[in-house]
Amino acid sequence: MSVFSFPFFFCPAATADHPAQGGVSYTHLPQQPQIILLKEGTDTSQGKAQMVSNINACTAVVDTVRTTLGPRGMDKLIHDDKGGVTISNDGATIMRLLDIVHPAAKILVDIAKSQDSEVGDGTTTVVLLAAEFLKEAKPYVEDGVHPHSLIRSYRTAGSMAIQRVKELAVSIEGKSLEEKKSLLAKCAATTLSSKLIGGEKEFFASMVVDAVLAIGIDDRLNLIGIKKVPGGTMRDSFLVNGVAFKKTFSYAGFEQQPKKFLNPKILLLNIELELKSEKENAEIRLSDPLQYQSIVDAEWNIIYDKLDKCVKSGAKIVLSRLAIGDLATQYFADRDIFCAGRVTEEDLQRVAAATGGMVQTSVNNVIDEVLGSCEVFEEKQVGNERFNIFSGCPSGQTATIVLRGGADQMEISKYLRQHARTIAGKSQFFVNSFAKALEVKSTHRNEIILQVIPRQLCDNAGFDATDVLNKLRQKHASGEGANYGVDINTGGIADSFANFVWEPAVVKINAINAATEASCLILSVDETVKNPKVINSSFNLTGSFPFYKLVGYSVGERTRIRLVHQTHAGRSGATVLKDQCAYVVSVSAIVRYTGRVGNLWYED
Repeated sequence: MSVFSFPFFFCPAATADHPAQGGVSYTHLPQQPQIILLKEGTDTSQGKAQMVSNINACTAVVDTVRTTLGPRGMDKLIHDDKGGVTISNDGATIMRLLDIVHPAAKILVDIAKSQDSEVGDGTTTVVLLAAEFLKEAKPYVEDGVHPHSLIRSYRTAGSMAIQRVKELAVSIEGKSLEEKKSLLAKCAATTLSSKLIGGEKEFFASMVVDAVLAIGIDDRLNLIGIKKVPGGTMRDSFLVNGVAFKKTFSYAGFEQQPKKFLNPKILLLNIELELKSEKENAEIRLSDPLQYQSIVDAEWNIIYDKLDKCVKSGAKIVLSRLAIGDLATQYFADRDIFCAGRVTEEDLQRVAAATGGMVQTSVNNVIDEVLGSCEVFEEKQVGNERFNIFSGCPSGQTATIVLRGGADQMEISKYLRQHARTIAGKSQFFVNSFAKALEVKSTHRNEIILQVIPRQLCDNAGFDATDVLNKLRQKHASGEGANYGVDINTGGIADSFANFVWEPAVVKINAINAATEASCLILSVDETVKNPKVINSSFNLTGSFPFYKLVGYSVGERTRIRLVHQTHAGRSGATVLKDQCAYVVSVSAIVRYTGRVGNLWYED
């Protein structure tokens, strides 16, 4: 419990009984009331020790994903509490699956998720940089430097690093379409090098670039669908310049429908086309059996009227977000119309965007302007699945991929070191720390010899990092090696630009920015407050018993029940003891048994 209390106060004053004597006595003022700020059991940690603890926690978490960096990075096998097993070398996936409890370390999980959602790559890089920024700040924190001095300098250095990335970036504006495709494909191949499909990176890079260019400049990546079909080889994967989705559940009569159309009109619906009985939704008083038959006929007329309007619209393909029943399936089959119900919302919206159609919530007044179209529709077999494929779409803003089966860090560091010499005061050391955050000291000497990203790439590939990085530093120091980085294939250094080891500048910019802000946020925290676990609480029907030996339950002085926590028939329950009778009940049954909601208390 955190308590603020005030001591006694004694004031000299002339006594009331002997004022003439001028005597001095001490009047005792009442003690001020205690001010309780936090609950009893609250754990608080603050000051320099807490800041160092936060830094240590972050660096410990990063050690888990450090070895996944680069094309020679290792995979991690993560086993969750539900028995699931995940094997991945993706930083965002690993950070998401780790059960991290330290509040400061959770910030690294958040920036990995942010990097993945915003730019889709560089998740390991961003947490690695953030940890190195904190690691380099740690000695200054231990020496008593105010955190805000570090934060100001880090943000200044971060802005300079981002500006340097922009200067080093090569723009593709003004290039022809073929040149853009070639440049983007090489950039995509770099990203795919560290993935499981790295052996076919040129094949998939070309496919990815075509898919991205198909949606234009709107950056609506949700219009790119990715469907996974087990079986076959990776080269059996293909790109659909349109929409493809797996065949939905269908009723009898579906086999009689045509499976291929040329230039069909497409009707998109968000209604049920199924015979519905109204007897559960209405109450009707009948005096004549013929009246009942008229009600049944009306129900049939409703569905037939909907189906007839769909046919009269001229559509040859009918898709619906909701169910299309067996009656409607057979009705459309008799009229050479293809239909599919229970299409997912995502796929239906992509069909609408690709074909130019509009999703309708009624079949009344369906006009040509709301119908979509495509050059070819076909349902065909892909592996063990059947797919509905819409290709040659007029808008050309969607694509579907059917799947089967560090040189800039060195240049930025050099740039920041040169600029640091022009800064007066202690901020010069902090900017140097930001530059050193991309570097690691040798274990045998104090000379700075490595940078974190190139060093980790060498370590993961099994090369002599000291030898390779010394060559790299010499090349950058000569002024002619701005594009040189680690050559994973030979174990030396090479011109990364000439060897097409490229990545989008936005990935690096976002990583530096996110890592800087995360490290500044963690450095600004000097106190952590951990609330105690609630022990005495109101009974909650949806709650569960903790693993205590005895649990008491009371709804008043007259009703007193003791619950012994145990497992019964594979389900968590409790034994109710009252009047020498024992019952094994569920949590919710306690309230039914007592008729009231009371309070729980626990005994270890």
